[in-house]
Amino acid sequence: MTIETLPRPIAAAHAWRGPEMAARQDWIRPLTGDEIGALDAEVRRLDASGIDIAAIGPADMPVPALAGLIAEIRRQVLQAHGFILLRGLPVERWTTRQTAIAYFGLGTHLGEPVSQNGKGHILGHVKDIGMDYASPVHRGYQTAARLPYHTDSADVVGLLCLRPAKAGGLSSIASSAALYNAMLERRPDLLAELVRPVYRDRRGEVPAGAEEWYIVPIFNPMPGGGLITTYVRSTMRKAQRFPQVPRTTPALEAACDMLDALAESDEFHLDMDFHPGDVQLINNHWVLHSRTEYEDFPEPERRRHLFRLWLACAEGPALPEVFTTTWQGANANGRPGGILVPGVALNAPLEAE
Repeated sequence: MTIETLPRPIAAAHAWRGPEMAARQDWIRPLTGDEIGALDAEVRRLDASGIDIAAIGPADMPVPALAGLIAEIRRQVLQAHGFILLRGLPVERWTTRQTAIAYFGLGTHLGEPVSQNGKGHILGHVKDIGMDYASPVHRGYQTAARLPYHTDSADVVGLLCLRPAKAGGLSSIASSAALYNAMLERRPDLLAELVRPVYRDRRGEVPAGAEEWYIVPIFNPMPGGGLITTYVRSTMRKAQRFPQVPRTTPALEAACDMLDALAESDEFHLDMDFHPGDVQLINNHWVLHSRTEYEDFPEPERRRHLFRLWLACAEGPALPEVFTTTWQGANANGRPGGILVPGVALNAPLEAE
């Protein structure tokens, strides 16, 4: 795609800027006492049943009192500005297993949990377990390092804060449509680099019959004026380890530099400070997310720990075919199926691995 054929600015609710959203409160949703009570009763019933967390589906947690909450989450995340922050999940009175049941069960009412890594984890853990972010096969969420702005490989990513860090670990998000619009206005020549296919490393998590890399554009303009974004710059850099992958051009590096700088600027991003019991849900196709470096507590039982879900949502936006062909497979609803490695069963561990 050339400069002349770049789609016009994206006009949608999810094309927002950080200061605008910081001045609003409609994306923060405290849970009510009735919602917490109904969820608590279901959690204790399911926990006593001995159910495998990975086997929980929406029918296993029928909670009519949460119908309004689920509808609000679906509207804000999949139809409006692309994110919501729930507040008040009572993690302090639940065991780790009970918290996982509550979070996983709630997530199944929004979409199908899909695998987040080559181990088949459909309940993930964002926790520093001493990995090296520079390694081609290690992931940033396994470290305390700053994570640049990126997207994950699902329709929706959810984070539940069990314990925050001693210092740092701030969550930041930015609208990919707003970033696209800014680049279109200021540097359309660089934006043109981001609508062309780029090579990315699978980090050793290779589906059956696939190469160790995949090829997909960062910005994917869609018919009708939509935009689908997928961006993980570290995987672009790590793909350079393969001699078969073309070398990154100076123009592409400059385009990514500009995208990163815009997302990091106060003009575009929105910051959130997680508290225990907070649940952040964001639309990966519309929102980039980041995290600041953090300092952890020395005691293992106090260390920063978030549960994570990747959800495939039947009501998600239309996607380019490459998302469910050469990049990922598709689930029964035709949505991105997560990271599936041959011979690995889906599972929901209660501790970080």
